[in-house]
Amino acid sequence: METIYDYELEFKVRDYECDLQGVVNNSVYQNYLEHTRHEFLDTIGLNFTELFEKGIMAVVARADMQYKYPLRSNDKFVVKLRCEHKGVKYMFYQDIYRLPDEKLCLKGVITSTTLINGRLGICQEIVDALAAQKK
Repeated sequence: METIYDYELEFKVRDYECDLQGVVNNSVYQNYLEHTRHEFLDTIGLNFTELFEKGIMAVVARADMQYKYPLRSNDKFVVKLRCEHKGVKYMFYQDIYRLPDEKLCLKGVITSTTLINGRLGICQEIVDALAAQKK
């Protein structure tokens, strides 16, 4: 069954993102995933900085990443994202595919939540924006 994604963003590996083995360092993948989440939020009308200024902090509670195949310098790739709201959690299912062959390089699940004025809570603004983009 093919996954239906809500958003995707293309990148190119930069030399300095690689380790001595010539592959993208494992920690860099989190940067790719985070940037994609922020860009996705922008496309549905949610700006990370503006949320923070309103007292809403979107935070990562858990990151689960399965490294499948390494990316190397100059590889082009795409991060694909699907998002679900579940109670106080926002689940981001994010996969990285090398281009142009679409070889799966990483499967990630990022669990985030929101603190509203310092307290765990559901941000209705985020819930509404996610629901609207699904229509």
